[in-house]
Amino acid sequence: MRSLPDAAEVLAPAKANLFLRVLAREEGGYHALETLFCALSLADTVRVRRGAPGLRLRVEGAVDTGPAERNLCVRAAERFYAALGEAPCVDIHLTKKIPSAAGLGGGSSDGAATLRALNAVHGEPLDRAALLRMAVELGSDVPFFLCGSPLALAWSRGERLLALPPLPARPVLVAHPGVGMPTAEAFRRIAERRGGGYAPEARSLPLDALREWDGVGALAENDFEQVVAEEIPFIHLAISALRQGGASVAMMAGSGSSVFGVFESEDARDATRERMRGLRMRAWAAETLEFVPAVRVE
Repeated sequence: MRSLPDAAEVLAPAKANLFLRVLAREEGGYHALETLFCALSLADTVRVRRGAPGLRLRVEGAVDTGPAERNLCVRAAERFYAALGEAPCVDIHLTKKIPSAAGLGGGSSDGAATLRALNAVHGEPLDRAALLRMAVELGSDVPFFLCGSPLALAWSRGERLLALPPLPARPVLVAHPGVGMPTAEAFRRIAERRGGGYAPEARSLPLDALREWDGVGALAENDFEQVVAEEIPFIHLAISALRQGGASVAMMAGSGSSVFGVFESEDARDATRERMRGLRMRAWAAETLEFVPAVRVE
C-alpha cells in the first residue's frame, strides 16, 4: 500500500467576472446570477499538513481574514473531515495576496484550494462530484474553483456550471480602493432600483463569442457596478483610468469594490499601473489563466 503524503500546497487564484447579471430572487431568498468566471494569476497559497489532533489555521499576509471560525479554509476542512467521518488532524497555512471584500473571490478560492489539498493529502478519497457538493454549501463562488477549468459560465448561486475552454492569456490590472460594500446591501440596492418585482431573465448566450476576447468584450457588463459606484466613486475613476490606458475590458469585479482591466500587451498594462499609482490607486499586475494550478504534494 502506498504511503500518503504529509503535506500539500496549491495556489488559490482570484477570479474576475467577465459579465455578471443579477436575475430574479429565488424561493430561498437568494438572487439568481448569470456570470462568466475567469481565473487570474493573482493568488493566495494554501498549504495543509497532517499533524496532531485538531484543526489549526495560520494566516500570513496583510489582508484581514476575520475570525478563524468563519474562515472558508476552516469551514472547508470541517466539511471535508465530516464527509470522511474522521476528526481533523491538520495544520493549514494560508498566505494571503488577494485583497478581501474586493469581489475577487479570494475567500472562496481559499476554501476550494483547501478541499483540493486535503483530498490530495488523504489519497483522493472524494471524487469531484463530492467536492462540488461541499463547495455549493460553502458559497456561491466556491464551485467555480473546483470545476477544472479557468473559464466557466455559471447560473443560479454558482452551482450550475459549464466549464469552457480557456481564453488566450491576457495581461490584467486589478485595483482596489480599500473599502467595500456588503454584498447583501448591493443586492438590496439593485432590488430597490428595479422596483415592482422586475428582474431580467437568463439569456441565450453565443458560446462561439466566448472563445475570443472581442466576443467577450461585447458581452461585458456588471449589474452591481452602478449601485456600488454611487457609494464608492473610486470605481468609476479607476475604470476610466483603465480604459484610457487601453484596456479592452474594464469593469468592477463581482459585487465590488475592486476593478480590473484586460489589456492586449504587458507594456500597456504596466504603463497604466504606473499612472494609477500616481493617482494613489493601489494596483496589482496579473494575467488571465489558461490552466488550473496543480496541487503539489510532499
